[in-house]
Amino acid sequence: MVVPPRAISRLRTLFLALAVASVAAWFFSHWIHQEKTHSRYGEFLSSNGQPQAFHDSSGHVDFWRQFQPLLAAHQPKCDSPIRLGKAPSIRFEAQNSDHRPELLDIASSDIDNMKMAHRGVVDVIKTKPPKLSYVPGTKGLVSTAGGPYLPVLVISLRMLRRTGSNLPMEVFLADESEYEHYICDVVLPSLNARCMILSHVLDAVPGAWKIEKYQFKPFAMLFSSFEEILFLDADAFPLMKPEALFTSEPFKSKKMVTWPDFWSSSISPIYYEIASQHVPPINLRQSTESGEVLISKKTHLRTLLLCTYYNFWGPTHYYPLFSQGASGEGDKETFVAAAIAVEEPFYQVSEPICAIGHRTEGGMAGSAMIQADPTDDYALTTKGIWRIKGMDAPAPRAFFVHANFPKFNPATVFTKQAVNPALADDGSYTRAWTIPENKIQEFGVDVEKQFWEEILRTACELEDKFESWKGQAGICDGVKNYWNAIFEERHPSSI
Repeated sequence: MVVPPRAISRLRTLFLALAVASVAAWFFSHWIHQEKTHSRYGEFLSSNGQPQAFHDSSGHVDFWRQFQPLLAAHQPKCDSPIRLGKAPSIRFEAQNSDHRPELLDIASSDIDNMKMAHRGVVDVIKTKPPKLSYVPGTKGLVSTAGGPYLPVLVISLRMLRRTGSNLPMEVFLADESEYEHYICDVVLPSLNARCMILSHVLDAVPGAWKIEKYQFKPFAMLFSSFEEILFLDADAFPLMKPEALFTSEPFKSKKMVTWPDFWSSSISPIYYEIASQHVPPINLRQSTESGEVLISKKTHLRTLLLCTYYNFWGPTHYYPLFSQGASGEGDKETFVAAAIAVEEPFYQVSEPICAIGHRTEGGMAGSAMIQADPTDDYALTTKGIWRIKGMDAPAPRAFFVHANFPKFNPATVFTKQAVNPALADDGSYTRAWTIPENKIQEFGVDVEKQFWEEILRTACELEDKFESWKGQAGICDGVKNYWNAIFEERHPSSI
C-alpha cells in the first residue's frame, strides 16, 4: 500500500509532537521533584537580587500559624515579677544550704493568672500540639549566629570538621540584613553548612511581639529540618565526632541530653507554684548551661513547644522566675523545666563543668568551659557513681569546648578587655589555655594550637569578607604576630 505524502507529513508531525510532549513532561516532572527537594531540604534562592534560604517553608509557616496564636492566647496577663535583689551565684559543689532563694515580688493574683495561663498552654501542648515540620530520620547540627558571631561560628565549625564529622549544620540568622553573601554562599556550604533566615517564617504570621536574639535558640530548633538535633552555640565545638552521641546512651533511651552550668539552681519557688509542682531540693541537680543541647524533635515535641513558650514570655516573666538575676539568666533553665512540666525524659550530665584559662596575679583568667562526654558520665551514674558527690572514679572524657568569654573573634580578641585570653598581666602574649594542667593534658593533642590555626586561617582567608570586619585593617597581621610569638612561626601549610 502506498502512503500519501500528506499522511506521512502528518505522522511525522504527530511523532514530533509526542516527542516534544514526552520531553516536556520529563522536564516538568524533574522540576516538580527538584522543587519538592528544595522545599524539603533547603535551597539558596534569590529574591530581588537578595540571597535567601528556606527549607520546607510552607510546613514551618503552617506550624507557626498554629503555634503563634497559642503563645499569644496564653500570655501571662499580669505585671512582670519585681526583682528585689540578685540570687547569689554559688558553685553547685559549694552549696551547703537547703534554702532555695526567693527574691521576687509578685502579687498572689498575678501568680494565679500565670498559673492559669501555664496550665492552659500545657493542656493544649499535651493533647493537641501543632505538628512540627522536619525530615524524618535525619540528624544535624543547629546554631544561631549573625554579625560579630559569624566569624566565631566559622572558626568553631572548622574545629568541628577537624574531628571528621560530616553532620550537616543549619545556621540561623535573624533576618536578611544578617545574610552575608560570600560567607553564606561559599564558605559555609564548603563546610556542609547553610544559612537559614528566621524572619522568613516568623514574619509570615503577623504579630505585635518582637523576638530578640537571646530568645532565638528554641525557634532555631523548631524551624530546623532535622529530626534529631545537636544545638551548639556559635562559640562551642566538640573534640570528638558528635555522631556517636546520637547512637549511644543516654540519648538512645532519653532522647534529650543537657549539660550543667557551674552554679546551683536559683529557680524561684514561685515558678513551681505556677507549674503546679512540688518544690525540689536545691541540690537535686546543677543549673543548666545551654551552649550544647541534644534533643529529638520527634519524641520531645512537647518539651520544645513549652520551652519556646517560656522563652517567648521569658524577658517579661519566666527568665526572672528561672534565675532571679543569677549568672547566665536567660534561656538556659527553660529546657529542663519544660521537660519536667510535660513529663518527658531527659539526662543531665552530672560531671561538673570545668573552666580552663591561664594564670594571672589574681588566680586564673578563664576563657573557656569544658563539658564532659555524656556516654562516659552515664556509664558511671547508672552504676550509682556520682563524682559530683565526691565519689572516686576516673573523670569522663572532655567532649566540648565552649570558648565563651571573651569571644575568640580575630578582630577583637587582642583589644583591651577585662579578661584577655591572649595577654598576660604585663600585656605580653601568653597561651590562653594552660590550667588546670591535668585537664589540658587529658586532651591528648594541643587543642589550643589547633584552635589558633583555625583563628589564623579564618583571619587571613576572610579578612575582607565578613561584614562586621569592614573598615578594620590588620586583622590577619594581628593574629600572625601572636602565632609567631607563641607557636614559633610554625604556620599552617595553607596560610
